[in-house]
Amino acid sequence: MAEHNHNTTNTAAVPRRQTAQLNYLRIAPRKVRMLANLLKGLPVNEAEAQLLLQRRRPARPLLKLLRSAAANAAHNSRLNSEKLYVESVLVDQGPMLKRVLPRARGMATPIQKKMSHVTLVLAENPNLKPVRFKIAVSKKTKKAGRETRKEKRVPDKKQAEMIQQKNPGFFKKIFRRKSV
Repeated sequence: MAEHNHNTTNTAAVPRRQTAQLNYLRIAPRKVRMLANLLKGLPVNEAEAQLLLQRRRPARPLLKLLRSAAANAAHNSRLNSEKLYVESVLVDQGPMLKRVLPRARGMATPIQKKMSHVTLVLAENPNLKPVRFKIAVSKKTKKAGRETRKEKRVPDKKQAEMIQQKNPGFFKKIFRRKSV
């Protein structure tokens, strides 16, 4: 019988991973899987670009999960963010809310509101090509306060009357009270 030496470990061969989970996402797993399958094997930067360009509903929560996982990998696990890629995305079904839809003649149709559990695994690949592009994140600007909005909306009464006098309008020109 051959002896196995369990003490030898090859640390270079084991890829370093970072997992992130999103539980109880109120979108059906089948719909989430359609987008999740796009991300498998992509570098984090390209996966983020894919999700930014998608118009489907699961894109926003998946993008948030991807960014969270990348930030955790860089901060907690000290992984190189430029060498990260999406190793796997696992979408499982969560609990189901069972509801009924009233129908004709006193009947009811059952409705299943399905939830998803998403597990995203990022890994570091030393052979990954350098990033082709950088995603520009726009800074949020402060919206105008309530006072400034009210000032813009309400013009002076004199100004409003002057505007009306300057432009009598098409209707007034054609339909006058007295015939000329």
